[in-house]
Amino acid sequence: QVQLIESGGGLVQAGGSLRLSCAASGGTFSSYGMGWFRQVPGKEREFVAAISWSAAITYYADSVKGRFTISRDNAKNTVYLQMNSLKPEDTAVYYCAARYKVVVTTSRYDYWGQGTQVTVSS
Repeated sequence: QVQLIESGGGLVQAGGSLRLSCAASGGTFSSYGMGWFRQVPGKEREFVAAISWSAAITYYADSVKGRFTISRDNAKNTVYLQMNSLKPEDTAVYYCAARYKVVVTTSRYDYWGQGTQVTVSS
C-alpha cells in the first residue's frame, strides 16, 4: 500500500510560482509512474502532468505545457510539480497519484493523495 502526501499549495498572485511536493511511502517509489491532477468543484479531475519511474518520460496537459515542470527524486521518494507563470484558471485542488510500472495521462492510477489547494489571485 502506497501513501501519498502532497504539500506546497497556497495562495499566489497571477504570474507567480509555487512548487508542489508529493512524498510517497509504503512502496518502492522508483517502480511507480507518478501523475499530478487537479480538480475544481463541479468539474471532473483533470490531468496535469506525469512522469515515468525512471524520469525518462514526461507528459503535460496542453494548458500547462511550458509553464509547469514535473520531476522526481527517487532517493527522497518525492515527486515535484514546479508551477510558473500561474494563472487564475490554475486554481484547483492538486492531487498526486501513483501506478506501478505504468505512466498514463488518464486518471487510472492506483493510489492518490489527499490533495493540496492552489489558489491564484488575479
